[in-house]
Amino acid sequence: MFQFSALTIILLLVAFYGGTYLLSLLIKKDKESTTGFMVAGHGVGFGMGAASMTATWIWAASFYAAATSGYKYGVSGPLHYGFWGALMILFIYPFGMRFRELAPNGHTLGELINARHGASSQLILAISNLMGSLISLMVNFTAAGALVSVLSPLSFQTGVMIAGVGVLSYTLTSGFRASVFTDFAQLIALMAIGVVIIPAILFSMGGPEAMVSGLSNLTLQQQDIFSSEAFFQQGAPYFVAVLAYAIGNQTITQRLFAIDKTKIKATFITATVGYAGIVIGLGMIGLMALTVGVEPLDGNMNNLIPQMVSMYLHPVFIALFFILVIGALSSTADSDLSALSTIMMADIYAKNIAKGRVKPKTMMLVGRSTMIVATAAGLIFASFKLDILVMLVFVGALWGAIVFPVIASVFWNRVTNVAFTTSVIAALIFFCIARFELIPITGVTALFFEVMASVGGAVVIGLMVFGFLGRKMGMGAAVITLILMLIYATGFLRQYMILVASLTAYGVSTVVCIAISLMGNEHFDFDLIKQRVGDYDKPKVNVKPVTDA
Repeated sequence: MFQFSALTIILLLVAFYGGTYLLSLLIKKDKESTTGFMVAGHGVGFGMGAASMTATWIWAASFYAAATSGYKYGVSGPLHYGFWGALMILFIYPFGMRFRELAPNGHTLGELINARHGASSQLILAISNLMGSLISLMVNFTAAGALVSVLSPLSFQTGVMIAGVGVLSYTLTSGFRASVFTDFAQLIALMAIGVVIIPAILFSMGGPEAMVSGLSNLTLQQQDIFSSEAFFQQGAPYFVAVLAYAIGNQTITQRLFAIDKTKIKATFITATVGYAGIVIGLGMIGLMALTVGVEPLDGNMNNLIPQMVSMYLHPVFIALFFILVIGALSSTADSDLSALSTIMMADIYAKNIAKGRVKPKTMMLVGRSTMIVATAAGLIFASFKLDILVMLVFVGALWGAIVFPVIASVFWNRVTNVAFTTSVIAALIFFCIARFELIPITGVTALFFEVMASVGGAVVIGLMVFGFLGRKMGMGAAVITLILMLIYATGFLRQYMILVASLTAYGVSTVVCIAISLMGNEHFDFDLIKQRVGDYDKPKVNVKPVTDA
């Protein structure tokens, strides 16, 4: 494979992070407010918002996983990765509109849930987001280290260190505002992949004719755009996982609270189209490799994209590709730092330490200190090369367990704090039993999990329909899905335990949440949320204390 000299790679990285830092200085405020640092004053416009949402949703894993999907599952692989991920961006906006309506001064979903239920439910969200954002940070630093070590003589640890310090330098300056601003430039770089890099590889390997002739080398499943193997192995588990990420991930929630409320719909629709175009294009690189018979270097699928680029492109294009990938992973890493600092500022400091007696200067110090500590932790964990997949699966399940309780809490006034926390804990327990097969999943036990998974499938479809078409249509879609799944999935779904486990988290949390809520007498007044979630830069008046149910 082609490699740059160490000096060339260092100069490229210094140019990228130096330029990004200078961009962040353009928007630096002499006196930054807490709201500006956390959500850019709730006034991010359409263009910046759409660019930021797209760039953030495309992280380092999007490059490698999309190409891997194309390589393993053929024609339908890139569609399963790009389409479902894009659909979830679209899915979140109607619920985001509800979040903004209930808490117009909000910064995190945890604040809203604290105002709705109290500290214990909020801490579940805060902890899940701290874990998720830290893991995401680690994954992106790991990807930077791997890219630098593949394309230069520099070590993996050197690449990780440069990426960490580079991202921290500009994010520390202006917080979320810097993240959004630099996302715009990073998206321009990402779009260049679709416009320049992907067609350049295609024509360098012989054009569309070479790719079409190579399709005959694929298996029947890999040639089928409606491949059942690709759906059950890749599409369905990913669909369920990204739904959980869309609801649970603070980087998304933060943008929902930051974007001008009148621009949210247009912003998320545009981001949906942009994400699908770029990620499906990345997946096509994997499909191209499959059609021409390229074997991943050292059997490592993560080498596939760098391999194709170095095999078919001029060094100038390889340098461009390097900057594009660094830009993509940096856009997500700076979003993770902003999300982590906001959670520590709003959910931990403001709600649980200061308990309403917030000092803006102290709050800002908490935010910036969090960024430094998180970067150090991300660098250390990335250097250990831990089993990222296991941690991602756990965090995905944690977020899957909270989807129904969170959405029900903002629409249904009967949901109690006990129902919220109990349902999440129960869902996690059953998820772990199914995912890691802690007991034999056979006979009646397997049937039980298939029934819970069927409920979970009905919840997923029902919530999506509810978001766009309302309560009656949502409940109708859920009932139809449940009947179909009970008929066709029982006795069959146990072959795909990853999917069963993920859907079980949805199903159990829904059943427990509804059952316990109906046993209570809560009839919550949603107007209280607006009073309880305030602006930290202004003195609070008449704020009623929140008590657990």
